[in-house]
Amino acid sequence: MKEKSKYILVTFVFIALFAFTKAESKALSLGDLDAKIVVKVFSSLTCPHCASFHEKIFPDLKKEYIDKGLVVFEHHSFPLDLAALNAEIILKCNLENNKSFQLLGEIYRKQNKWAVGSDINVINESIKKIGLGFGLTKINMEKCLNNEKLQDQILNERIEAQKKYKIQSTPTIYINEKQYKGTHEYELFKKEIQKLL
Repeated sequence: MKEKSKYILVTFVFIALFAFTKAESKALSLGDLDAKIVVKVFSSLTCPHCASFHEKIFPDLKKEYIDKGLVVFEHHSFPLDLAALNAEIILKCNLENNKSFQLLGEIYRKQNKWAVGSDINVINESIKKIGLGFGLTKINMEKCLNNEKLQDQILNERIEAQKKYKIQSTPTIYINEKQYKGTHEYELFKKEIQKLL
């Protein structure tokens, strides 16, 4: 009987650890998880080229492919500085996926307003102002910014991405595990998607 209980406990711990690990490493994703095409974007929220990619490609990609279940889009955290890390923390601060992606778009749109200067406290206040428009409270965001587990999760995501994909700049974009090296123009990006359908 003891052996059986021991076995059940070990099995439970293994399942819990597996589930925890999976949850911890999950990127922010939008679309049908069974979609034939996976677009992975490794980006830093203070990177102007990342903002450009998101603004020029994401809206049409969402309308034509993500919303139709043809593409799943993954935003992978790859912060290059403390401001980008803190923006990622706010992005992952208790929001459901659609809201997170709306907030992501707004963070990119207002990048040249909040991601300026060297005073991290001023930058944090600017990021929090954006978060207020998406149902987050100042108290909630402050808790998230002080959450070491969430910080570690984002930094570990960056470390794992660096190991696996050898990222040298942001954004680094993969379509079905093949790196996209084209320009940030929707029609060119669309051609790469169409080849895989």
